[in-house]
Amino acid sequence: MKEYINFNSYLFSEEEKRELVDTLDSGWLTTGPKTKRFEEDFAKYIKAANAVGVTSGTAALHLALLGLGIGAGDEVITTPMTFVSTLNAIVYTSAKPVLADIEPDTLNIDIAEIRKKITKRTKAIIPVHYAGQPCRMDEIHAMAKEHKLYVVEDAAHAIETEYKGRKMGSSSNAACFSFHPIKNITTGEGGMVTTDDQAFADRVRVMRLHGMDKTAWRRYEKGQFRHWDMEYIGFKYNMTDIQASLGIQQLKKIEDFWKKRQEYSGRYDKHFKAEKNIIMLPPPEAGNRNAYHLYPIRVKTENLKMTRDEIIDAIQAKNIGVGVHFRAAHTLTYYKKYFKSGKGTFPNAEYASDRLISLPLYPKMTIDDVDYVAGSVKEIIKKAAA
Repeated sequence: MKEYINFNSYLFSEEEKRELVDTLDSGWLTTGPKTKRFEEDFAKYIKAANAVGVTSGTAALHLALLGLGIGAGDEVITTPMTFVSTLNAIVYTSAKPVLADIEPDTLNIDIAEIRKKITKRTKAIIPVHYAGQPCRMDEIHAMAKEHKLYVVEDAAHAIETEYKGRKMGSSSNAACFSFHPIKNITTGEGGMVTTDDQAFADRVRVMRLHGMDKTAWRRYEKGQFRHWDMEYIGFKYNMTDIQASLGIQQLKKIEDFWKKRQEYSGRYDKHFKAEKNIIMLPPPEAGNRNAYHLYPIRVKTENLKMTRDEIIDAIQAKNIGVGVHFRAAHTLTYYKKYFKSGKGTFPNAEYASDRLISLPLYPKMTIDDVDYVAGSVKEIIKKAAA
């Protein structure tokens, strides 16, 4: 049997190692010059005026909402087809998450469903660019403008994504990115908030480190001690120079990584395109740029003799790692109680949730790996359809 193929694996080389050693030798490990450099590089790549490095994508979402003044009594509309961090960040602010169902093809939030959920309490919309496919941002921005709402993009899957030639995070009030090890570039853990609003960026910078108006680097960078003040309550969400060292070099390689993801995604498409009666594939790009963060298929279990989870077990028995992105948030125990949601509440999200399987997709793979995964999956699902 083929050697085990991980669901995901980061790709570091000598450049990351040298940058990291340089940081370790510099005597400065926490938020400092490398973090500033990574922020500047990332803002340039995204084409945003500001980028603020934080500890995770979740921290980015939390700080973005707080920086916009979201709090108790407010409602924030988002999607059930996302990782729980999107909803958790809203709850952290004491605001209420409100869910809108998804489009059945892209699995992105449905514009018509957003409109149905807007109330006098609605303050923001968080669209999630599922698997790297952009949401319909022109329509979301128009709706937000009409109702005077903020737009905070959950772009954890979407660093390379473009919508009508624009990068994610270059036109909303804020966008939030993740550098978790399974993301398209990684800093181990880490995240980023991007925005064109300087005052908002300044608030986020202060809130990411206890509400202090000066970081340690700013207090000592010129060799003259400066007292700090605490402007308001903040958090311990600051990115470190150790994390930023990896990010600086990873960002330089992002386009090469993207080309591999695009190639492998296209190869999967060719393997599966004849199996439309049993496998639903990610939709085509439709003129936009997909980040290809995931390759999620939906197995049509209504036409099969196996459940999705039984198919996953069979795939893993072939030495292939897989994931599920995602179980719809409102079906998980905490949020099922929170929303008092029963079966049929969000039918498109529930249909996808019961059928999704994410296959391995990362630059460290080989073409032989992709072919083996695709061949194994087809073999298993065809037998289940017999």
